[in-house]
Order: sequence, then structure tokens, then C-alpha cells
Amino acid sequence: MAFGADELRVLRRALAIALHPSAVQDEDIKDCLRLADSVDEAVREGERLRAFLLADLARYRDALPGSLPGYTELLQDALAAGYDPGPDDLSALRALRSNPVCAALLERCRRIAERSVRDRLAGRAVAAAAPRIRLLTLVGGGADRDEKPEPKPAPARPAPAHPAPERPVPKPSEAFPPRRRPVPPPEERRAG
Repeated sequence: MAFGADELRVLRRALAIALHPSAVQDEDIKDCLRLADSVDEAVREGERLRAFLLADLARYRDALPGSLPGYTELLQDALAAGYDPGPDDLSALRALRSNPVCAALLERCRRIAERSVRDRLAGRAVAAAAPRIRLLTLVGGGADRDEKPEPKPAPARPAPAHPAPERPVPKPSEAFPPRRRPVPPPEERRAG
């Protein structure tokens, strides 16, 4: 996630306020809340994109061996983004290990899967991001420093193991319809 110059300015002000709480201007609070909303929206969009890519990967895996080039490319992208390969991925790659790309991917996926299992057995959470708690404890404008703001409960969020998409995920054929050859005009067909 990258921040723009204005967002970095707001973030710097928010950190300064957190380190040196003094009379906070209403404008600073509004900017911080807008930045928090923007970050929340970026996280939600990232989750939707991840769900789409995982569904796309499953569709390509189900269409193997005909979709081999697309599947290997999507799997490599997913692994680079932190995807833990599942049993379906390992069995699909085992069936296609005569292909050198699939053999290399199989070894990479085995290493990732083994590390993931070891981490789980050791009691560490793997690839589970803790839900982000919104910064709602800023003291507003003229409030005294001795007053403690009432704690506001953070909204409960379900743990996104594999979140269901909010809208139906299009199939690759719907998102990228096949190209059709242009039909020549009737005059050209008669002349040929």
C-alpha cells in the first residue's frame, strides 16, 4: 500500500498528535478519520481482489490440463503475494510434474506447505492478519487533557480466512470474451 503526499502529511500529523497530545484541531481529527477510512477501503478492496484471484485460480485448476499456462502463471503470482498452496494445488502439480515448470512449482509449493504446517504446529498464526483497530481515541478541540474519552468499541469483524465476495465473481470467459472473426460484408463474399 502506498501513500500519497497529502496522506503522508496527515499521517505525520496523527503521529505527532499521538506523541504530544495537546489541543487538537477539528480539522486534524477530520483528516485522520478520512485517512483511516481510506486505509479501511484499501484493505477491503485488497480482500475483494484476493477473493477474485483465488476463485480464478480454482477455476483454472479445475480446467487443467487445458489451462496449464494460465494456471501456472496465476499460481506463481499468488505465491508471490503470500498464498499458501492447498492440497488441490499440490495434487494438480503432482499430476503434471512431467512439465518442468510444474515440477519447479511443485517443489516450491511443498516447501511453502511444509513451513506453513511447522508454523501452525509451533502455535504461531500464519498469514492471519489481526483485525485493524480504528484510531478513535483522539481528544477533540477544546477538551481538557485530564478528561479521558469514553472508549468506543471497535466494530466486530469476522476473520477473513477466505472471505466470500460481496458480488459474484465473473468467470474468465465473462470478463474476457473470446475474440470473434469479423464477418466480411456480403459484397466481398460473392466476389471471392
